[in-house]
Amino acid sequence: MTWHIAVAQPSELGESPFWHPAEQRLYWVDISARQICRTGSPPDAVERWTMPSEPGCIAPVCSAGLVIALRDGVYRARQWGGSLERLAPALHDPATSRFNDGKADPLGRFWAGTIYEPRDAALAQLFCLDGRAGHASGLEVKAANATTANGLAWSPDAATLYWADTPRHTIRAWDWDAARNSLRGERIFRQFPAKPAGWQAGMSGYGGRPDGAAVDATGNYYVAMYEGARLLKLSPAGEIVADYAVPAQCPTMPCFGGADLKTLFLTTARQGRAAAELLRWPASGCVLSMRVEAPGLPVNFCRL
Repeated sequence: MTWHIAVAQPSELGESPFWHPAEQRLYWVDISARQICRTGSPPDAVERWTMPSEPGCIAPVCSAGLVIALRDGVYRARQWGGSLERLAPALHDPATSRFNDGKADPLGRFWAGTIYEPRDAALAQLFCLDGRAGHASGLEVKAANATTANGLAWSPDAATLYWADTPRHTIRAWDWDAARNSLRGERIFRQFPAKPAGWQAGMSGYGGRPDGAAVDATGNYYVAMYEGARLLKLSPAGEIVADYAVPAQCPTMPCFGGADLKTLFLTTARQGRAAAELLRWPASGCVLSMRVEAPGLPVNFCRL
């Protein structure tokens, strides 16, 4: 399988991609640039919308617009470029933490994890916001004991929730009761080796750490391995069934799109990377794509 450059205009820290089926557009965020991005017309054109703070993640809304997790809370925009309506204030201290990876669940609730920026304590959490009619609003803590929240995804049968802690090189899994929105049976889905002391980009001996993820229709979990220049396909049992080399040292998050959901898109990062690395990997920061055999799961929409 071959990677192609789907979006050549690079982002500093591309994340949170999703394919909007009605619009036939790809959306993603550039966290460092404080921008939400989307493909335009023609498809290789990029529209960028600047936010007041870092957008950690986004999700589409059934009735139109986006839910956006900014540093100090979760917001809704009813249209592209529109005003921001705060749905819930953050429960963390915005001076030391911000929202990171997140998305909507199969029933339309919005989830977002945080990153504890000093990275010296496991103070990151996973939050859920249920904005559906008849449900209490406000963020609820669903999991904790992490430093950088990533890898959020659900199995096709909505029975398993996955969540990664990037600095710990760990992906966890829980049994998820969708109706009650409860988690139990926490376990290690996959543990990866730590970064060797003294390792530098371009050296061998390190496969990266788990960043963003997506699940296909057969239940395989695709995870971007930050600094590992690869994307892994894990079986529902956590076994590596495919290892795709990526032409960027720092892939960040995959998603499935296209009319048949068999195009795998992958955001990447270039922020803070050495000049020699960027010379070796000029596609760093671009959105990549490749065709896959099994379709992915479609994006979940928030129900507000």
